[in-house]
Amino acid sequence: MKNSTKLKIAAAAILLFVVAGSGYFLWSSNSSKKAPPNELVAKTLFKFDTVINLKLYGDQAAQKHLKEIEKMLDQIDEQINMSNNKSEIYQVNAAAGKDAVQVSQGTYDLVKASLDYAIDTKGAFDPSVGSLVNLWKIGNGGQHPPAESLIQQAKSLVNYRDIEMDDKNLTIKLAKAGMSLDLGGIGKGYAADLVSDYLHEEKVESAIIDLGGSSIIAIGSKPTGESWRIGLQDPDRERGDQLAVVQLQDETIDSSGVYERFFMDNGVRYHHILDPKTGYPTQNGIKSVTIIGGTATDADVLSTAVVIMGLEDGLAYIKQKPDVEAMFIMEDNKIYMTPGLEGKINLTNTRYTLVDSK
Repeated sequence: MKNSTKLKIAAAAILLFVVAGSGYFLWSSNSSKKAPPNELVAKTLFKFDTVINLKLYGDQAAQKHLKEIEKMLDQIDEQINMSNNKSEIYQVNAAAGKDAVQVSQGTYDLVKASLDYAIDTKGAFDPSVGSLVNLWKIGNGGQHPPAESLIQQAKSLVNYRDIEMDDKNLTIKLAKAGMSLDLGGIGKGYAADLVSDYLHEEKVESAIIDLGGSSIIAIGSKPTGESWRIGLQDPDRERGDQLAVVQLQDETIDSSGVYERFFMDNGVRYHHILDPKTGYPTQNGIKSVTIIGGTATDADVLSTAVVIMGLEDGLAYIKQKPDVEAMFIMEDNKIYMTPGLEGKINLTNTRYTLVDSK
């Protein structure tokens, strides 16, 4: 969610949405042995303080699968939600500067992956950003910038190199008292990938996994064989007012934007994407970034990390990544894309201008 507590995005912050026009799909609880290929069984959940929408098409075991997915999401919450006082990450944070805490294999692997991302992004993504997130409280009651002295104090506790991992005993220790892990910047992608893996194992061929409107996995294609059409929210307009449409098949899309959660103070917008190196929300002209491709975990991390990197460095970084593309929307309404998105995204709003960034 670093940069952000994206695991706790409010339900109203919709960045991506499945474009309407699929009226032939029906809500159903049909229990016949073979479900019609266009039959829809859907479920909306509220987990991690965000709305989760699951849609399964032509799946005769859909109700069973949805129940299993809900159990899976509850288990993830019990592992990595820093606000859940029963979670493993909460216990790691509570023992900061004192003890190593044994965690499950899944939590351990996710924290280890977070460290790999931190190294790869040179700290733009940093899972130890929790002290800054807790200080600013953006989206959780924060209304004014904290005192400079408090920001510097919290920033001094942000350093992924101070996360001590023990592979043999599956323990995690935070070296300094006051440190805090926040896996919000990777947690939704991680959860989406686990759900996707489960559905693939169960041979589900057509589905949409939508976590909070900012992380979507399209499994297969529509029952008609057409690509899924995903709308990108215009950050300056009402929810559902799109600026572009992207077509996906068996792909992931994730967006991060400075308009998701913020407060205004003396005419300045303070948003939730915090730069670990400055301790402040980014101010570099980027309004949002959309990542397409890779795993949902990749996309979740990268969508926020490149906002922190800025346009020039972020574009250069993504261009080096195989199978991952990015679209940057700037405050002047100019749009920059990596070359692999050419012809894939259709702009539908004349307020925005596509700039050649090759």
